[in-house]
Amino acid sequence: MVSRCDAAHREDPRLVTRQAEETQWSLLYHQRLSYWVEYLDPNASEELRLATRCQHIRRWTIPRSDYPEGVSSYRRWRSDLARFHADQAGQILREAGYGKATISRVRDLLIKKGLKHDPEVQLFEDAICLVFLENEFSDFAGKHERGKLVRALRKIWMKMSPRGQEVAKQLVGEFPKGLQKLVSEAIDTD
Repeated sequence: MVSRCDAAHREDPRLVTRQAEETQWSLLYHQRLSYWVEYLDPNASEELRLATRCQHIRRWTIPRSDYPEGVSSYRRWRSDLARFHADQAGQILREAGYGKATISRVRDLLIKKGLKHDPEVQLFEDAICLVFLENEFSDFAGKHERGKLVRALRKIWMKMSPRGQEVAKQLVGEFPKGLQKLVSEAIDTD
């Protein structure tokens, strides 16, 4: 199953350099996400591990630029993407021989059904937030004004569990001082 997902991720036209080697952005993202899921729960269920490999699958095929500017369009794009990822995952899982119950559970995880109520969905969201904070926030911070950064950080923080927040605080401790201060102000981590 992982090889089927990785094959889809290798279709990603976006390349990044990691340790002097080029790789597809999607492949690297899913390796990072898998790391955080495993870190947060070494005994994660098979369905959670499958969802982890399918998060953002073929995301580049539905670019944000296909939607108008604005918050409501952004939310519609994100909602459309979640359903698209769930459909793509379902197709790959069916082809790999998984049954309806597994496919349904992976779908629920990918669309984050039960966030804040379902422990696996919450762990999945924590891992997604940690990947963003660890690998993408610094670049994001360089492209946006302070107010937008504070709002984004507060939204991320509210989505995370207390355990996810504790791990995030450890990550923030490794940020450059300016970003540490910004995060501290946004989420009151002092």
